[in-house]
Amino acid sequence: MKNATFRQLRVFNEVARQLSFVRAAENLHLTPPAVTMQIKELESQVGMPLFDRSGKKVSLTTTGEYMVVYARKILALLKDAEDASARLQRAEIGVLTVGMVSTAEYFMMRMLSDFRARHAGVDIRVCTGNREQLVKMLQNNEVDIAVMGQPPTELQTRAEPFAAHPLVFVAASDHPLVERQQLSADDLRPHEFIVREQGSGTRLAMQKFFTDHRIEPRLQMQVNSNETLKQAVMAGLGLGFVSLHTIGSELDHGQIAILDVQATPVFRVWNMVHTLSKVLSPAAEAFRYEILENGEQFMATKFGHHLVMP
Repeated sequence: MKNATFRQLRVFNEVARQLSFVRAAENLHLTPPAVTMQIKELESQVGMPLFDRSGKKVSLTTTGEYMVVYARKILALLKDAEDASARLQRAEIGVLTVGMVSTAEYFMMRMLSDFRARHAGVDIRVCTGNREQLVKMLQNNEVDIAVMGQPPTELQTRAEPFAAHPLVFVAASDHPLVERQQLSADDLRPHEFIVREQGSGTRLAMQKFFTDHRIEPRLQMQVNSNETLKQAVMAGLGLGFVSLHTIGSELDHGQIAILDVQATPVFRVWNMVHTLSKVLSPAAEAFRYEILENGEQFMATKFGHHLVMP
């Protein structure tokens, strides 16, 4: 259980208290899929199921009954630590350099603004790039913390998930596939795709989806930004595979549509990543703390209404 997170323990404690994933999600201001994701990750750490799920009924397993006792002790200790550190967190100054994949810009700038409002003495610097470029920034010690999807395996890092990251297939609003329901992966085979460049995390996730379904997608055009990809899709040049977090405005204005494809959304997670050799400054620690504590709720509030589960 060495990789279990405090957020997972908090979610586990609330589900155990409510014996309902839906009520726990409401109380935590999260989406039910986000709660389910946290429980599954914790169960994978424990190596055994924590809940019995029979229809709509939820109950603790024997393992779950033992675990909830320890989880509550840990959370109580954490609360004591939070109270002790609160005074220090209000006084932080210094420089914070945050790296982020370009997809994260659509929410991270607002989160940085909120952080800056609470920590006026912190000088914030931002570096952006695709996943491959961000790995190099971490390796070269150019950033304190990186916000990315899949953490690097070629570096020794600490990666902490803070929010669910749904990826979806999209098309122009008038595309004939938009009206169809429960599309299979095979239904996408005849259509051309607009894709991100090699080294992009979104491109890697799309490739894995099609590899899992034994399909070689037809690549019409490669672009180097989410904005260009969206414009190409809206112009009818092809289908796209994008992060839900990049298309909120276009969905609100009916400019782009999510395709109802089986086995989607494809869920990944957003991670806070820093190298193990990096000693975080007080400003970086404060930023890390706030994102881990508030990131999931922020994302659920901003994007949850766009997420339609199959």
